[in-house]
Amino acid sequence: MTNNEDKLKKIISHAKEYGFVFQSSEIYDGLSAVYDYAQNGVELKKNIREAWWKAMVQMNENIVGIDSAIFMHPTIWKASGHVDAFNDPLIDNKDSKKRYRADVLVEDYLAKIEAKIFKEVDKAKKRFGDAFNEEEFLNTNARVLANKEKMEAISKRLYQSLEKNDLEDVKLLIEELEIACPISGSKNWTEVKQFNLMFATQMGSTAEGANEIYLRPETAQGIFVNYLNVQKTGRMKIPFGIAQTGKAFRNEIVARQFIFRMREFEQMEMQFFVRPGQEMQWYEHWKAERMKWHLSLGMNKEDYRFHDHEKLAHYANAAADIEFNFPMGFKELEGIHSRTDFDLKAHEKFTGKKLRYFDPEINESYVPYVVETSIGLDRMFLAVLSSAYNEEVLEDGSERVVLNLPPALAPYKAAILPLIKKDGLPEKAREIMTELQEDFMCHYEEKDAIGKRYRRHDAIGTPYCITVDHESLTDHMVTIRDRDTMQQERVAIADLRTLIFNKIKNKALV
Repeated sequence: MTNNEDKLKKIISHAKEYGFVFQSSEIYDGLSAVYDYAQNGVELKKNIREAWWKAMVQMNENIVGIDSAIFMHPTIWKASGHVDAFNDPLIDNKDSKKRYRADVLVEDYLAKIEAKIFKEVDKAKKRFGDAFNEEEFLNTNARVLANKEKMEAISKRLYQSLEKNDLEDVKLLIEELEIACPISGSKNWTEVKQFNLMFATQMGSTAEGANEIYLRPETAQGIFVNYLNVQKTGRMKIPFGIAQTGKAFRNEIVARQFIFRMREFEQMEMQFFVRPGQEMQWYEHWKAERMKWHLSLGMNKEDYRFHDHEKLAHYANAAADIEFNFPMGFKELEGIHSRTDFDLKAHEKFTGKKLRYFDPEINESYVPYVVETSIGLDRMFLAVLSSAYNEEVLEDGSERVVLNLPPALAPYKAAILPLIKKDGLPEKAREIMTELQEDFMCHYEEKDAIGKRYRRHDAIGTPYCITVDHESLTDHMVTIRDRDTMQQERVAIADLRTLIFNKIKNKALV
């Protein structure tokens, strides 16, 4: 799939029109890179969160959850390295006065080279038809190989320079590649400088007596500082995990691409505590498990890939991203990191308190190593939305926009629709609504012709529409319509609950 900025614009428009995502503070002309989840969006987001929680906590006896505070002791962020090392390399264009992340400018340049490779593949597919072997083409075509080699050389230089904090070379690379400002087209750049991403605020009764604290830039540290409390009160034995979902805050200078990169966002993280020396086998285990969960959602396998990190964070000895093919190309969706014992040892050092585990199997006390899985809930929301969004031309030549969401994730599981607004049909439909909403999120609607209502529910991803007609009053049956196939079948009202439950369960995520 090639990059498709046009699809992203359509998804943004659809998200607003159908009540998924609104620009925050829109009536005040909005707040940049901050978004509100609307009535349908909040349901989809909740369902994704619950699917993750079920897979990570409910289905694993040795993983438990917590909910730590957003405000934390400021020294925590010194110990974790965020005060000194949580920076982005920024560069300004002197002509447009716009600020950019230097590494993103180079990564966007790399994406353009990758787009050339996609273009070569598409051309070859058309030329060779069914005889086309994509894997062989990617490994033998001279232009593709040259572009791959160019990408590898640029990536290696960029990440090595960032690793060494050689910001001069990062600027030199931008100049050598002749990267221009996307707005002005100018190549007149300032030096590259580091900028800390944490939001600072004050805690105290007066500004004069206040102490500076930070809004948490990640949820992981809330887990680490509670590690011993959870281990002791839960009598947890290694290996075990602690999971949490919650808001994090980063003062992104180059926040863009809708909800992909925001200043206020939600993370779903799990820290898995293991015996030192066993971290790599658990790292591989969680890489496989997390990819398995993504594919269980029913999205396209070709839209996922692993990307191993060349530049490792200061705490890691191995790291990989699960990347998803968003409308703007392959981007990071989830990270799996082997964090070693960096975090717990740092908190030991700064607090003077022992954060060790006595392992009865080997009769030894040690600081556990940690394997982390960390996924952005907002990015997962965008991945699900962009994967589900489809524009279809039907057999009669008409068109529809449909969200082919997994039924378990859909905001509403069923729409209850009386055929007309009289003759006792609304009353019967309300009875069915009352019965079903004990178990499912349902939506009642009687405005407009039935065809228009079907289209509206296609557009918000409702998997099943239940139509109550005049015959329903006597035969106690209704018509249930499937969103994806648009096929309709007559079923007994008494069987609806079981039918919907089984249809959703049959397409379960875990």
